[in-house]
Amino acid sequence: MPEQNLFSKVQYSQLNKRQRENYNFQKISGILADYGYVTMRLNDDWQGADFIAQHISGSFLKVQLKGRLEINKKYIGKEIWMCFPALDGDGCYLFSHDEVKDWLLKNKKVEVSKSWSQSGVYSWGKPDILIQDFLEVHRLK
Repeated sequence: MPEQNLFSKVQYSQLNKRQRENYNFQKISGILADYGYVTMRLNDDWQGADFIAQHISGSFLKVQLKGRLEINKKYIGKEIWMCFPALDGDGCYLFSHDEVKDWLLKNKKVEVSKSWSQSGVYSWGKPDILIQDFLEVHRLK
């Protein structure tokens, strides 16, 4: 008979980085299943993707899994979809990297930041209300 503590819910904050990535992948895969997708985790980034999401129609998405909202110059033009869990734990966000990057560059002062100009990456731990409102159409529950 299994030990009781093996079936206790885990605290996300207690997981290490790799465990969080695995956790997020499993949760997001379950959400995507409701939308007709199956997911395949990749051992290494393939064309920038952490996993492939294939729809029942046969189309597929190359998805980069993150723990938070992020844009990165290395994903520009690669048809990458970004995915990260919603802060309130209710679903996730899935969107075209380039579409959201374009909106963020137009509506936020990302281009003048040291992070974007020198490192080519910018992320938000907690997006402001303007970004949250914009992302809501990309939220899957």
